[in-house]
Amino acid sequence: MELKVYVDRLSQPSRAIVIFCKVNKIDFEEVGIELLKGQHLTPEFKEINPMGKVPAIVVDGKFKLFESHAILIFLASAFPGVADHWYPADLYRRAEIHSILDWHHSNLRRGSVEFIQNTLLAPFFGRPLNPQAAAEGEKVLSSSLSKIEALWLKESGQFLLGSSQPSIADLCLVCEIMQLEEASHLKFTCFFKKS
Repeated sequence: MELKVYVDRLSQPSRAIVIFCKVNKIDFEEVGIELLKGQHLTPEFKEINPMGKVPAIVVDGKFKLFESHAILIFLASAFPGVADHWYPADLYRRAEIHSILDWHHSNLRRGSVEFIQNTLLAPFFGRPLNPQAAAEGEKVLSSSLSKIEALWLKESGQFLLGSSQPSIADLCLVCEIMQLEEASHLKFTCFFKKS
């Protein structure tokens, strides 16, 4: 299978796809789409993903797929040699992973994006910072982090759902949480560049 992965490594979901492919030794061609240069909005890229977002994949030059969770599920199912812990064959376990992935976009991801966009990134996209939106994002983010700890981290395992090995849900959530650390470093760097 010939796999092209369209990503910007500034994007948490893009990093999750790249990490998944590398860890599972899935051969792929990485095609860089620079969000800060607006490359995701070009007509050429919108032929791959009409939503104009990264990540996206193209398989064998014809099958196009976007949305990081759908891509991870596809990769875990379509490529031989991907360990079962990433996306288990057990339907109950899969359902639990789907539940976390669905929750992720409306909660942790929403809070993270709203907070980072409105405390740091908005000027890069020609928009003003919005402290009120940043505060709302921080509230959603804080609540989301509490829910992860209360609902899905169990003493019996290192990973979500008490597992001893990571799933695609773990990968999505960790990339989101690590983005906050990266953003704090970027904010610090931008502050000193202005001084």
